[in-house]
Amino acid sequence: MKKKYFISVILLSISLLSCKKETAQTAPSVMSYKVVEIATSNTTLLAEYPASLEGVTDIDIRAKVDGYIQKIYVQEGQEVKKGQLLFKLETQTATQEAGAAKAKVAAAQVEVNRLIPLVERDIISDVQLETAKANLASAKSTYQSIVARINYATIKSPVNGIVGTLPLRLGSYVSSQTVEPLTRISDVSTIYAYFSVNEKEQLDIMMNTPGKSFQEKINKMGAVNLILSNGMQYELKGKIETFSGQANTQTGSFNVRARFTNGNKLLRSGESGTIQIPTHLVDVIVIPQNATLELQDKRIALVVDKNNKVQAIPIEVRAIPGGQFFVVDSGLNVNDKILVEGVGIVTEGTLIKAEIIDFKTIINPTKK
Repeated sequence: MKKKYFISVILLSISLLSCKKETAQTAPSVMSYKVVEIATSNTTLLAEYPASLEGVTDIDIRAKVDGYIQKIYVQEGQEVKKGQLLFKLETQTATQEAGAAKAKVAAAQVEVNRLIPLVERDIISDVQLETAKANLASAKSTYQSIVARINYATIKSPVNGIVGTLPLRLGSYVSSQTVEPLTRISDVSTIYAYFSVNEKEQLDIMMNTPGKSFQEKINKMGAVNLILSNGMQYELKGKIETFSGQANTQTGSFNVRARFTNGNKLLRSGESGTIQIPTHLVDVIVIPQNATLELQDKRIALVVDKNNKVQAIPIEVRAIPGGQFFVVDSGLNVNDKILVEGVGIVTEGTLIKAEIIDFKTIINPTKK
């Protein structure tokens, strides 16, 4: 009996040792992940707004009189000077009317000249002379009106600028009531970029700009960039000049105008672009966007605590242009350690082996 009991104890001990060994072999190992220690940097944020471009003046050219287009002296896109001939309307009928009106003026003048000596000799009354003079004035007025119509048939450019589209062709009938203009002349020596900002953005811009009055703040605003429709940045900087006096009651937005010099005439009216308003930030926390998660409309960073366990921390961020980094406004502090590897795989509460890497290797804004 004692022998049996002894054997059973040995077998039980072997079994327990075997189980313990198997448990030790299957226990999960602590994985190593890259971690960075938060530091501050200097960077620039760029707020972007879609914009429409217009010349300093965009003038619709319309006919003041009725007639058929007889000549077109310019081409689309041509640069013209003030007073340069653009169009000529057919004036044959008006010219004939002018000849007849001129003849009436001459006849009226002859009648006045004939009556003057008769009045002086009291042969006829002054009434007849005054009537003749009135007829002469009426004839002159009619003639001058016809001449003005003829002059209006010669259409010249009112400003220096660029010719727009020419929707009408030779022989087209036009009048002062024609809806479509003959063309549009745009003075593009200066280009205005028009864009809109919402109420919050307008307040942020103004509150972060030095100056006592609204106009002083506008005057002290920094230069803005213009991104063209091809994605390239315009070579010259622009200046914000005006904000609308009140918010649009339907959209709640303010209209803003920025001014760009356009000496080489590269920019044209009707084009579109994007205005960039830079904000320079000093001593801010910058982290890679791929070191964060978005969960239920919240941005999350994975912070490694002093026990090397991962904690999910909500943060508030602003995107840095380029789509690679965030500026952290709240949620993280200098010297916090955040996970930059395995984000999206490692879960909260996981014990890791932190592999500290240099902050400079993943962040590349201008350092202080």
